[in-house]
Amino acid sequence: MRRPIMAGNWKMYKTPAETGAFFEKFKPLVANSTHCEIVICPPFVDLRAAIDACHGTHIQIGGQNLFWAKEGAYTGEISPNMLKAAGCKWVIVAHSERRQYFGETDESANKKIFAALESGLTPIYCVGEKLHERESSKTNQVLETQCLGGLDKLTPEQFAKIVIAYEPVWAIGTGKVATPEMAADAHRCIRDQVRKKFGPDAAAACRILYGGSVKPDNIRGLMAQPEIDGALVGGASLEAVSFSSIVNF
Repeated sequence: MRRPIMAGNWKMYKTPAETGAFFEKFKPLVANSTHCEIVICPPFVDLRAAIDACHGTHIQIGGQNLFWAKEGAYTGEISPNMLKAAGCKWVIVAHSERRQYFGETDESANKKIFAALESGLTPIYCVGEKLHERESSKTNQVLETQCLGGLDKLTPEQFAKIVIAYEPVWAIGTGKVATPEMAADAHRCIRDQVRKKFGPDAAAACRILYGGSVKPDNIRGLMAQPEIDGALVGGASLEAVSFSSIVNF
C-alpha cells in the first residue's frame, strides 16, 4: 500500500515571520493526520523558521530546488549538503517553473536527482506537458521523454527513493485542473515507463503525486483515483486552513 504524500510548494511567498505564523495555525489542524506524509517546501530564507516550527511534529520540510555540486563558486545556488544540514528531508527537482524560467532540462534534473540522493534527500521529480502538447496528443510522448531523461542511469535501488509529481503545465496556477480521469491516465503512463525501466515491483511501489490547481474542493475526487498517491500543492498550500483541508481529504 502506497502511503499518500501531501506536499506544499510555497514558491516565492512568505517571510520568516509569516512562516512562523502559518505553522502556529497549521500544526494543530494536522496534529492527528498520520494517514499521509506532510511535506512543505518554503523559500530558502524561510527554511530555518519552518524547521524550527515543525520540530517534534510529523511535518517534514524540503527545498524548492538545489544545485548538483557539493560546494563551489556558484553564486546564488544551494547545495544538497546545505539543505540536509539545515534539516530538510525533501527537495523538488525540475518544477515546470524552473524549466520555463530558468532553463532546466531533463539532463540537469538528472544531475540534481543524483546529488539529492547522495546527500540523503528525497527528490520529488516533476514531469508534465504544456497545453499545445496535450492538444496535439503528445502527452504520453512528453512524459516518456522526461521520465527517461530525468531518471537516466539510476539503479532500481536509487529509484526506490524517488517520488514523481505529474504536473500538467497548463494547469499550474491557471485555475484549470485535469479531471481525475485525465490525471489518472497520465499517472498510468508514468507508471508504465517506470515498469519498463525498473520493473513491476518498482512501478507498484512508486508514489506519483498530482500537481496543478489542487484545491480543497477537488482533492477528494483526485485521491479517489487509485493511480494518484498524493498532491503537490501550490497556492492552496499557503493558507493553513486550506492546506489542512487538503491534507485531511
